[in-house]
Amino acid sequence: MRQLRLRAVWLIVLPFLWFAAPTPTALLVGAGLAALGLWIRGWSAGTIHKDEELTTSGPYAFTRNPLYLGSFFIGLGVSLAGGHWVWPTIFLIFYGAVYSKTIVGEADHLSELFPERYAEYAAEVPVFFPRATPYRARMGQTAGFRWAQYRRNREWEATLGAVAAFGLLAAKSLWV
Repeated sequence: MRQLRLRAVWLIVLPFLWFAAPTPTALLVGAGLAALGLWIRGWSAGTIHKDEELTTSGPYAFTRNPLYLGSFFIGLGVSLAGGHWVWPTIFLIFYGAVYSKTIVGEADHLSELFPERYAEYAAEVPVFFPRATPYRARMGQTAGFRWAQYRRNREWEATLGAVAAFGLLAAKSLWV
């Protein structure tokens, strides 16, 4: 599913970059949302140990899918920076179609790997929208954020992609 997500997004990105009409205000609002998304994704990537343990600390204490929440804010920010209502609409449709299936598949996978712990965790922590207070695991707590884990999960790629997108949109706003 990850490969499909990464390839399908280019069907939207190329027309978006061609037809986008960014304004300074749209760029500013979009950059703020994307920065929030990058922060959430970075914190998440530096905390998670995929398939090794059930991560329930850090951002995972608030939502089961903080990486996808961060991606949502990045995508919404970039699409808003495009300067027309059609881009956020297309993004929301794409995001809903792709990530709803991804989230269900991931929940099934984690249920198989960590049946008891995941059942308890899923009963307490929302799928997407964060809870107000952090979840406290009854069966041990996972490690916190580590820069080495952030690098290992290659999260710098999301930052590079967002910077490139906003750089192209900013340049386009100067040309138009």
